[in-house]
Amino acid sequence: MDEDLQDDSNRGDAPGARPYGRRRRGGRRPGPRDGNGDAPRPAAPRDQAVPEPEEVKPARELLEQILEKMGIESAEVAYIPRTEGEYLEVRGADLANLIGRHGNTLEALNLIFNNILNVGVRNQRHYYTIDAEGYRARRADQLKTIALQTLERTIREKRPIKLEPMLPSERKIIHLALADSPFVQTESEGVEPERRVVVSPK
Repeated sequence: MDEDLQDDSNRGDAPGARPYGRRRRGGRRPGPRDGNGDAPRPAAPRDQAVPEPEEVKPARELLEQILEKMGIESAEVAYIPRTEGEYLEVRGADLANLIGRHGNTLEALNLIFNNILNVGVRNQRHYYTIDAEGYRARRADQLKTIALQTLERTIREKRPIKLEPMLPSERKIIHLALADSPFVQTESEGVEPERRVVVSPK
């Protein structure tokens, strides 16, 4: 395991955005694909927001101010805790531009947001994952599935398995998903934007 785990949640998420303007036969849109190029499983129902802790309020208000300056109006921000971290989910109409191609706009927004939030903070820094209509939460679930599938393949084939290049926050999810495994270990190799996770037998 490497420095990806130290990137915190400020290094935001997700290859696999849906291609625009093309349809398969039968009128179905091609869905997002996971890090191995396989079609992911259907997305789980969207997580429910929970009552907002008092310490989350400044972060939510900061995000709302940034969204307003970006020209995104009438959007709601909900606080959602998940196993991999705390989410601030933006909900509203037509958020495709906020997500960006392969989630790159969300990734950039996440980095800027958390840097602003933690300016001047030396201890107990707090990081959030910014999501839009559950895009990144669904991607996180897909990545956990990829991690488990890769674990099984690594054990079966008894050799290192390289995943497709991923964003820093995506690699972190893979590392965490396999961190407690007694059978495999993970590390990242390569240089951005081609940096990827390698899963190896212990």
